[in-house]
Amino acid sequence: AAMLLARLQEETQKILIFCFKTRQRLLYGACRLEQCRKKFLTIYIICGEDGEPSVVAMVYPFTGDHKQKFYWGHKEILIPVYKKMDDAMTKHRDADVLVNFASLRSAYESTIETMSYPQIRTIAIIAEGIPENMTRKLILLAQEKGVSIIGPATVGGIKPGCFKIGNTGGMMDNILHSKLYRPGSIAYVSRSGGMSNELNNIISKATNGVLEGVAIGGDRYPGTNFMDHIMRYQSDPKLTCLLRVFLIFIFFIFQVKMIVLLGEVGGVEEYDVCQALTDGRIDKPLVAWCIGTCAGMFTSEVQFGHAGSCANSDRETAAAKNKALSEAGAHVPTSFDALGDVIHDVYDSLVQSGVIVPEPEVPPPTVPMDYSWARELGLIRKPASFMTSICDERGQELNYAGMPISDVLKRDVGIGGVVSLLWFQRCLPPYVCKFFEMCLMVTADHGPAVSGAHNTIVCARAGKDLVSSLVSGLLTIGDRFGGALDGAARQFSEAYDTGLHPMEFVNAMRKKGQLIMGIGHRVKSINNPDMRVKIIKEFVLESFPAHPLLDYALQVEKITTSKKPNLILNVDGIIAVSFVDLLRHSGSFTREEAQEYIEMGSINSLFVLGRSIGFIGHFMDQKRLKQGLYRHPWDDISYVLPEQYTN
Repeated sequence: AAMLLARLQEETQKILIFCFKTRQRLLYGACRLEQCRKKFLTIYIICGEDGEPSVVAMVYPFTGDHKQKFYWGHKEILIPVYKKMDDAMTKHRDADVLVNFASLRSAYESTIETMSYPQIRTIAIIAEGIPENMTRKLILLAQEKGVSIIGPATVGGIKPGCFKIGNTGGMMDNILHSKLYRPGSIAYVSRSGGMSNELNNIISKATNGVLEGVAIGGDRYPGTNFMDHIMRYQSDPKLTCLLRVFLIFIFFIFQVKMIVLLGEVGGVEEYDVCQALTDGRIDKPLVAWCIGTCAGMFTSEVQFGHAGSCANSDRETAAAKNKALSEAGAHVPTSFDALGDVIHDVYDSLVQSGVIVPEPEVPPPTVPMDYSWARELGLIRKPASFMTSICDERGQELNYAGMPISDVLKRDVGIGGVVSLLWFQRCLPPYVCKFFEMCLMVTADHGPAVSGAHNTIVCARAGKDLVSSLVSGLLTIGDRFGGALDGAARQFSEAYDTGLHPMEFVNAMRKKGQLIMGIGHRVKSINNPDMRVKIIKEFVLESFPAHPLLDYALQVEKITTSKKPNLILNVDGIIAVSFVDLLRHSGSFTREEAQEYIEMGSINSLFVLGRSIGFIGHFMDQKRLKQGLYRHPWDDISYVLPEQYTN
């Protein structure tokens, strides 16, 4: 009894190691991290696994070492990502499988590097289009090192309840539909990755499900062939009758009872299977079919989708190989449509003979659906965190307020047109766009002495970057510098709307002790006019359909300049009142919309945008001139200290 118990424990341990080897030892190599996010941990959500993830690490050479977040069932976990392969191998010495998602340009080099580590025993190469001479070199090196290669040009493989490679099995709904969340009794090998997913569906309907499935890839020289996997299925561990009494459940789950082969036109690998059937090396039931029988309907040879799916002789045709497989003892249907029926008949005979003991179907656990997928299906909704009505980058082309960016360029709307689209959600008339551009040009700069430019220069000379220097200048914009546009617009429009005579308006502001925004200049006067003001005024008077507020402001200017010649309508004032006339009389805005734009502070936006051009110019100028740290001179500072401390 003691010897029997020891034997039982030893065999049980061997079986469990075999069953969970993939689940416990896996290194997930990837050169496309965005692909990995979508292909990782899908099947574990519904397998009821309580252990640790199969994937121990990822290799992504384009960033530094970090951790990537993934879902593990209902919770989120962190998987380490390494820049160098050597770091991943050193820190995870128990990993012996690598899935290579590198592109065809780097798959060869990364696979060669992987095989330099003895711990790796299996490599799956997803890339399609690797040159055949490189593939043959990989196969030769893999044989020398005893490494199994799945691929290239493969969708991968799957071991239900354990692990899936890449897109094998499809999306979650297909995994549930094909019962790929728990192992069955059927193992298959296919060339085509797409057809392997169809096999998952066929086998799930005709039998108790898939135990393991591999797509070896459609290239002319696959890393492993049909026989490599079929013989592995054939030698799948069998238990003695004595152990079967104690381990009937494990025996049922983990033994291949039936094999399915899905070949295709081209190549002669299927004849090796025929020979193995004939000499008895394969004694498990084998259902086989080679697709591509329609090639015989063409008068010339046809190259199908895969690089290797082209018959170069009669022996490589699908019809010839199907005939040879049937004569060798395989169960071959009359057509692909009958493949499911034949699989079901063979499976049913195994059930009747007691080789397969079906277990009651256990409902899969609840599957959490990703938010993005659920929303696409229209199953959920939630309030958006942000709303936007000016731009949409989600389609094939960037869209400005309903206008594709290609049309923006073709119609040559200019900067003024872009401003009208993004600020006001509409394409405004050409004279309005021209007005915007004129305002940007005349407000772009006013020398290095003004506070905004001064701040930008000081910040640049302190060694700060462009954004920091620009922001330091922009932060000075307010009621005293540049920010008078909004104030001028409000003051003049309120006075005009309430019917105040220009003289009444001036007197009312004087009684309040308030300055009239947009009136006055430090240097310019009625005798030394500001050319910027003159240019804009002439354009507005000539181009705008109506300009009552500008006319009102010019009457105010006559009154203020009669008192003091420098109390002229300045750049802020002319832009502000003209902007209000534009909003109210261009025909593009309602009176309510015009007032809303005035109140939200949009008029000052032209000064902010225009002056940013000048601030950036000052920053670049200081950097170009190699100016050092600025220190204000003592003789320009008046030091006034309290008298009690100076004696």
